[in-house]
This record gives sequence, structure tokens and C-alpha cells, in this order.
Amino acid sequence: MGEEVKVFGAWGSPFSSKVELALRLKGVPYDYIEEDLNNKSSLLLQYNPVYKKVPVLLHNGKSIAESIIILEYIEETWKAYPILPQDPNDKAMARFWINFIDGKCSSAIRKVAFSPEEEREKAVEEACECLKTLESALNGKKFFGGDTIGMVDIVALFIAFWLRPFQEIKGLELLSYEKFPNLFKWTDDFVSCSIVTELLPPRDKLVAHIKAHLSK
Repeated sequence: MGEEVKVFGAWGSPFSSKVELALRLKGVPYDYIEEDLNNKSSLLLQYNPVYKKVPVLLHNGKSIAESIIILEYIEETWKAYPILPQDPNDKAMARFWINFIDGKCSSAIRKVAFSPEEEREKAVEEACECLKTLESALNGKKFFGGDTIGMVDIVALFIAFWLRPFQEIKGLELLSYEKFPNLFKWTDDFVSCSIVTELLPPRDKLVAHIKAHLSK
């Protein structure tokens, strides 16, 4: 009898997509359970009673919540296709960038989305500073860890695919080839990988989804 691996996610959620991408890179079969975030299932509330959010990974009856913690669990549980470096110093650096992207960078971009008009300019400056830092971190590499997709790239998936439609909707220019050529090329290289492309939502539907989310 095989392992039970289930992902509770939501369509259009970059957090759910991160978990699915890590499992696919490692070749782990899983069942995907779509959640209606306006009418959350009793199972989701049972498996994530604290945050009541997706994603949740269910592995042989045990639940793990929060996307970064799930990614760490996936890396420790399934050894095929490592998504963190083996060298302790390189691993620490990868975790530093994961923390930066998931914390400061994500927060800055969220502030652009939801800040009042009078605070928008300052929010855009802060977000661009974060992207500038990532531009330097790439330093000409194809992916953040080198030649293959790693956990830093996975955590930055929202920048690779969600940011460009978001900035078009808002009429802003955060990420462009002229401003951040390394980061812009990284987004193209990343989302054009077949394993990533297969996972991503259609762009037109994503635009409609983002518009609806921003209007709430």
C-alpha cells in the first residue's frame, strides 16, 4: 500500500502552488483537494485549526500547515531532487533568502496592493528596493541556487508569475527588464520550465482572480 499524500489548496493561490511544485519536482504522487475559501471544509478546519488557511499537506494521516514549513517537511521526507543545498553554509544562505522573500519582500508587495493612495509611492519604493536586492542575489545565475530550481525559487513563485499581471492591473511598473534584467529573465526561465508551466493557472483567468481579490 502506497503513501497517503494530499494537498488542500485553492485555485490561484501561490502558496498552494509552491507545495505542489515541490512535490512534483521530487516525483511524489499526491491528491489535490480544492478548497472554497469562502466556505471552508470541515477537513481543512480540522487539519489547520489555528490558521484555518491553505495549503495543508496531509501525509499518512498527519497534517502540516504553512507553506514554508511544508516545503521544509517535503525536503526532509523525500530525498529525490534536493531543493536545499547540502552544504551547511549554502543551506543557511538559502534559508536567509527564503526568509527575506517570504517576509520582507512579500510584505512590501502586499503593501503596494492594499495601501491607501497617499502611501502608494512609498510602498512602491520599498517593493522596488526588495526586487533590487533579489536582482543582486541572482548575480547572473539562472536560478537562485544555480542551474536547477530550488526552494528559494519555489518560495519566489509569486514574483515569477503573479507579480506581472498584478502590476498591469494596478498600472504600476515594479518589475521590468529595463529595471531588473536578471530578475526579469529569471521569471521567464522559471515559468517556462514545463513542470512549472503545467501547474500554473491560465493567465487571463488569473488576472480576473487577482482583480476580484483586490476589490474585496
